Amino acid sequence: MARRSVGLMATGARADFDAVYHPDFCNREASAEPPETRGRGPAAAWATARWLRGSYADLRWTVTQVFGRDDLAVVCASMAGQHTGDVVFYDAQGRVDRVFPATGSPFEVDQVHFCRLRDGLVVEHWAVRDDLGQATQLGWFPPSPGYLWRCFRATRRARRNAR
Repeated sequence: MARRSVGLMATGARADFDAVYHPDFCNREASAEPPETRGRGPAAAWATARWLRGSYADLRWTVTQVFGRDDLAVVCASMAGQHTGDVVFYDAQGRVDRVFPATGSPFEVDQVHFCRLRDGLVVEHWAVRDDLGQATQLGWFPPSPGYLWRCFRATRRARRNAR
């Protein structure tokens, strides 16, 4: 179930999320994601998938290992794709914090996902990701002056549209 939950983020349909995520599901990584991802249950997981898919084309995870003990599963994987849409991050109040406009760059980074299971479904998720590696591959870091200007304009536009 943990392995399947990771792959669903790239390819799953809405109904698939109901079959994998517990009604009490909580994603501990959602604090910088859109407000609808911060809730509970399959709908929150589906919102995370839509957010990721809106930013990255050819999104995929390649699972290399899965470990389990009691109610905890650990999924080692690499995430890959191409940055084709704006990535919008949010603050604690759910307001647009910053936007990284599309660079068209491909990326591949390692991640480790921890999934707690209950009643045969994923009820909790948290992860360790190589965010700096991803930011470097996508041209976010170190930013060029031109890209900083694009980020400023994209953030201003997203904040205006959120009102």
